[in-house]
Amino acid sequence: MNVQETEQQLGIGFCKRQPLVAERGEGALVWDAAGKKYLDFTSGWGVTCLGHAHPVMRNALSEQAAKLWQNPNSGFAYSPVRAQLLEELQNWLPAPAMRTFFVNSGAEANDAAIKLARKITGRCGIVSTSGGFHGRTFNTLTVSVNQSSAEGFLPLLPHNQFVRFGDPGELEAALGADTAALIVEPIQGEGGVQIPAADYLAQARALCKANGTLLIIDEIQTGFCRTGKPFAMQHENALIEPDFLTMAKGIAGGFPFAALAVSADVAKQINVGDHGGTYCGNPLGCAVALAVLRYLRAHNVAASVAEKGKWLGAALTELQQEFPQLIVQVRGRGLIWALQLADDDMVQRLTVASMASGLLVTPTRNGIVRILPSLLMSDDELELGVALLRKAFSRASVAVPSDNNTLDCGANELQIN
Repeated sequence: MNVQETEQQLGIGFCKRQPLVAERGEGALVWDAAGKKYLDFTSGWGVTCLGHAHPVMRNALSEQAAKLWQNPNSGFAYSPVRAQLLEELQNWLPAPAMRTFFVNSGAEANDAAIKLARKITGRCGIVSTSGGFHGRTFNTLTVSVNQSSAEGFLPLLPHNQFVRFGDPGELEAALGADTAALIVEPIQGEGGVQIPAADYLAQARALCKANGTLLIIDEIQTGFCRTGKPFAMQHENALIEPDFLTMAKGIAGGFPFAALAVSADVAKQINVGDHGGTYCGNPLGCAVALAVLRYLRAHNVAASVAEKGKWLGAALTELQQEFPQLIVQVRGRGLIWALQLADDDMVQRLTVASMASGLLVTPTRNGIVRILPSLLMSDDELELGVALLRKAFSRASVAVPSDNNTLDCGANELQIN
């Protein structure tokens, strides 16, 4: 069997696969098993922030692998590299005296935050926003997108409520005596790169505090320079101090790793045994995350992303003007962008046409294609990516996939020296 046949026959098909056997990557480029080259505008859903196989990550991983892979008795033992990462995070966290616990994924970080918020407040209710996405564990699934996402996994968790994203009036009406927490993204990722008004999080912070409700800010997709700031919440004029801050994806550049930070007040109310995990704070993950965060800070990547984002936003807006019948709206900030297409079928057609041109994009529900380049992508590579998108839209406007169940990328035409 070849790779595709093996995965189709032996794996569980939770998603529709693209006909791409990714063999290796370097920087912004990916090669398939046949040696075809692609420009990656996905970053693995925003994970590979330094691009593929960056030397600082490879070196950190190999050096730590020669020392220790897993702590004896896991979290019962102290760890030098974990302590270094905790110190490095103090340069990033938006509020003073925040305490951090490392976990394995963004969903796990959000799940723990919800669990702890209920325990600390003695309340059950969780308010989330329509269009939000916070993970696929049972706890996080029922506060993601909308409740129809969880209907197949009955019974639904009670006491959860959705409000419109960016609407402080609706949020105020939803907060009640039984509301433990509000969980919210500063910019909705899976929801289509939806950006609220500049004071939305400040208003949400004030409303939560007045109601005795804890604020969980989910920066899993937007954190660590993705939007041109260390965290997306920092685009607001006011200082936002969340009770819980969840982080993942770009924190370790592609190594499965995440973190949950809590305010000083919340930390005082967490007891031994309230949470834990076998691989939480794994030395390999800590070493890679430490290398990534040090690199991002030392090279002032946030400022670079802000500048690249201005150019990319202008270029995508020009693309919309060229294809107004296909592109309804362009939304984004830094290096996270959404192309709102005229209909959902066009997403499939554009994904196919992009692969044929040698470009990988992220198809998203509700007629959206997301653009999530590496934070280190060069100006030339960004310019090439937009040129390939232009070619893909020209193709997509006339081409229809031959099989709705199979993406046929056709001949690869990418030329990169």
